Amino acid sequence: MTLRRDVTVDRAHLAVRLHEAVARHAERPALRIREGDHWRVHTFAEFGAAARALAAHLIDHGVRAGDRVAVFSANRPEWSIVDLACLSVRAVPVPVYPTSTPDQVRHILADSGCVWLFCEGRSELERVQLVWGELPDLLRAVTLDDPDEDAPADDRVTSLSALLAQPSDEASAAEVDRRLEEASGDDLASIIYTSGTTGDPRGAMLAHEAFAFEMDALEEFFPLTPDDSSLCFLPLSHALERAWTYYVLVHGCLNTYVRSAATVAEQLVLAKPTLMVSVPRLYEKVIATARERVASSPVKQRIFDWALRVGAACQSAYRAGRRPSLFWRAQLPVADKLVFSSIRDALGGPKTVMACGGAPLRPEVEEFFSACGMLLCQGYGLTEASPLVTFNSPDAFRFGTAGRVVVGGELRIGDEDEIYYRGPNVMRGYWNDPERTAEAIDEDGWLHTGDVGHLDDRGFLVITDRIKDLIVTSNGKNIAPGPIEGILLTDPLFEHAVILGNNRPYLTLLVSPSAPHLEALAKQLQIAWQDRSELLTNQAILDELRGRIREKTAKLAHHEQIGDLRLMLESISMDNGLLTPTLKVKRREVEKRFKALIDEMYVKASRPKQDAVGR
Repeated sequence: MTLRRDVTVDRAHLAVRLHEAVARHAERPALRIREGDHWRVHTFAEFGAAARALAAHLIDHGVRAGDRVAVFSANRPEWSIVDLACLSVRAVPVPVYPTSTPDQVRHILADSGCVWLFCEGRSELERVQLVWGELPDLLRAVTLDDPDEDAPADDRVTSLSALLAQPSDEASAAEVDRRLEEASGDDLASIIYTSGTTGDPRGAMLAHEAFAFEMDALEEFFPLTPDDSSLCFLPLSHALERAWTYYVLVHGCLNTYVRSAATVAEQLVLAKPTLMVSVPRLYEKVIATARERVASSPVKQRIFDWALRVGAACQSAYRAGRRPSLFWRAQLPVADKLVFSSIRDALGGPKTVMACGGAPLRPEVEEFFSACGMLLCQGYGLTEASPLVTFNSPDAFRFGTAGRVVVGGELRIGDEDEIYYRGPNVMRGYWNDPERTAEAIDEDGWLHTGDVGHLDDRGFLVITDRIKDLIVTSNGKNIAPGPIEGILLTDPLFEHAVILGNNRPYLTLLVSPSAPHLEALAKQLQIAWQDRSELLTNQAILDELRGRIREKTAKLAHHEQIGDLRLMLESISMDNGLLTPTLKVKRREVEKRFKALIDEMYVKASRPKQDAVGR
C-alpha cells in the first residue's frame, strides 16, 4: 500500500501486516494452485496489486467499513485476494463452506446481512439464486470463475475478471489508503459461522487483534522463513486454515491452494511443502496406507515393525536429552532407508512444522511419526477462540496432550470438568445473538468451550471429549465415545465409527466401511456378491468385524464394550451433511439419519448374549 510515512498504522490489523509482507517480499511467490500439469503462481506484488484493485472497486460500488461480504468458494488463490481486499477497506469477510446447501447459504447471508457475495462458479451461484429472494441486503454477486457461455443473464452478477477489467475511480484508490490508515485491531476481521455438530450455525465475531495476538504468540515457538511453504487444503472457511494462512503469508512463505481434499496425497508429493497443518484423519490415513502396503508380506511387516522399534528407541533417548545407544544408532540409517524415507516422501519431504488440530489425536499416531523422525505437534482450539487455545511445540511437547495454553491466555477446569479459556483472542460474541453469547462467555470473560478435559502435572491439556457427546447409559455409566472410536479407527476397514448408547442399556456401533477394504475382505472370505449392499448384512462379514472389535476393545471396561453393530450403506461425508469440514462426525445428524438401524439394535430390553460384540 502507498501509506504516508507520517501516518502510524495499527499493526494489530491483518491488512496492515499483509501489505507489509507484500512490500517486503514483492518478487517472491505468494500464492499458487495446480492447473493441469503446471502451477499458476502469483507473486506477493501481484497478490497485493490484485487485492488493492479489487478493494478500490468495492469502494466504487459503495461497500462501507463494517459491511459484511460473503466468500462462498473452495480454496484457491482468489480466496485470499478477496479476503485481503475486504480487509483493506475494513469490510468483514463472512466465509461460507463450499458444500453448503441453499438453506445453509440463506441462513448465513441473511443472519449476517451480507451486501456482496464472492462465489466460486456456477454451482455456488445457482444455490444463491435459489434463495436470493429471501436476502434483501444482498446487492451483488461476483463469480471467481469466468461465466459459462450458456449461463442465464443476471444483471446482479458479474465475474471477478470483468470487475477488475473496469477502470476504478482514483478517489477510490485514495480511499483504500485512508481506510487502512484508520484501521484498528479492534475492527472485526471476520464473522465465522461454526459448522458445529448440532443446531443452526452461529456467527462468531473475531477481531483483527485476536489473530494478531496468535501470530505474535506463535512467533517464539514456530519461526518461519520465506523459504518455507505450506499446503492449504483444510477449508479456508474454517478458522484453523484461515488463521494459519495469515501466519504463512505474513512471513513471506508460499501458500499452495488445494481445491479438493481428495487430491491431498497427490498435491503433497507435487508441492513438497515444509509446513503442514491438518486434522487427525489425514495422518491416520498415512499410517493405514503404510501398513496396508506391507500387509501382504510377513517379511515386509517384520521390517516395518523393526524400523518403528528402532526409530522409537532413538527418539525416546533424544526426548530424554540423551544420545541413543550405539546399538540403536547403528540400525537407524538402514531403518530410515527401508521405511522412514518413503513415509516422509509420501508427505512431501521433511517438515519445519507439522501440526494437528480440529479433533483429539491418538498418542499412537504421534509416536508413529516421531519414530519416523517427524514431530507432530497437536494443538487445541475452537472458532470462538480465533481458534488457538493450546499447542505443543518442538521445545515443549508431551504426547497424548493438546499442549500448553498460548502465552497470554488462561485455562481453568470448570464444572463437569469443562475446559474454560480466557484471552485476547476470544470472540466478541455471536453475531445478533446476545443470549447464546451470554451462555458461551461468562461475566468474568471465560469462554465455556463445551469440551471435557484436565491439566496434567506439567500444565499440558488432556482432552477427553465433547460434553454433548458424552454418553450416559440407562445404567448410569458415563462414557466418552471419542477414545473408543479412535481405537476402532486404527483398523483400515472402518472409514468412520460412531458409538451410540445415550439412555440405552449398552453401547452399539454404526460403521461406515471403506469400500475397497470391504471388498477385499469379501474376497478373502470367499463371499460371492453382485451388489456391495449385500455385504453389509452378510453374517460372515459381521462375524469378522465382531472379532476385530473384540480384539481392539479387550482392555476396556465392561460398560465400554460394544453390544451390537450395523454397517451403513450410505457413507459419512460433508456432501450429505454428516461430517463437518474438519472431518468430525455430526453425531446427532447420524442418529437422526439412521434411527431405524439404531433402534433395531435395541429391540430387546437387555443385551442378547449371542449378539454381544465385546464379550
